[in-house]
Amino acid sequence: MPPDRRGNRRLALQRALSGALLIAALFATGVAHRNMDTGLKLDRGGVFVPEASHVGAASLGFDGLLSDYYWLLAVQLVGADEGRGELDRGTLARLIDVVTTLDPWVGHAYRFAAVWLTDTRESVLAANRLLRRGIAHHPDDWRNRHYLGFNHFFYLGDEAAAADLLEPVVGLPGSPRYIGALVAKLRQGSDGLENAAVFLNGLVASTSDPYTRAEYLKALDEIETERRARRLDQARGVYVELAGRDIDRVEDLLAGPTPVLQMLPAPHPHFPNFEWQISAETGEIVSSFYGTRYRPHEHEIDRERRERWQNARETGEI
Repeated sequence: MPPDRRGNRRLALQRALSGALLIAALFATGVAHRNMDTGLKLDRGGVFVPEASHVGAASLGFDGLLSDYYWLLAVQLVGADEGRGELDRGTLARLIDVVTTLDPWVGHAYRFAAVWLTDTRESVLAANRLLRRGIAHHPDDWRNRHYLGFNHFFYLGDEAAAADLLEPVVGLPGSPRYIGALVAKLRQGSDGLENAAVFLNGLVASTSDPYTRAEYLKALDEIETERRARRLDQARGVYVELAGRDIDRVEDLLAGPTPVLQMLPAPHPHFPNFEWQISAETGEIVSSFYGTRYRPHEHEIDRERRERWQNARETGEI
């Protein structure tokens, strides 16, 4: 048989085989879904999520295919929310659990969970379980430990656990140089504000998603505003010593025969037309952009949630 005819037959056979495999894969996906004892939950977008413990046996060897399928569902679930704040994070956690059960060597899914599962204590703990799975299967990838350490520090307020998680990162390929110093600061109980800034700068540097990076940068803006507010606190203390009374408004720091400051720092690192105010509720100097002061582990929007987490940690639930 001429070589060109043999080549054509071989190509046709390869195409036929590829088509048969694709059909078999699609058929297996359908069979797997029918065989799963899922305890399915239907969210508003119609996403069925099987129990992660059952998917391996029911996948008929097509673990990678099913993992990719559920990964696409997870991404679509987040994208469909469109910033409305209605994301079903319970469904998302279970989807990522299925993805990483089927293919635990996948990398991005673990950090995807760390970014999106932060709305409740249960979500953070679910993200932490997934991150630990990621660490077990990617022991040389420093990023999973970094996210897990951040969760313990920022959301659970446990600096000792964060330090324990980050210490093995030192020396891992590609790990940031600041990790060693951060571990030392966490062990010493250093200023939580600066520790939060170090963590967030690391997350900004390590994420490729522009929306996620924007959220981290907004948190860094709040930290910078808090730094400026603390400098105003110091100036306020000097004013009280000199004048024998407290300020009535922040601009008093610029007034009088011996003004404490020559000018006030901007109330926000980027946005104009805001001002420094004295909070009627707390008496603190605050930026009108935020209306409250920044405290590590206790953003105003998360205060009740994090108090519940702190109580849970003290009772040994975490």
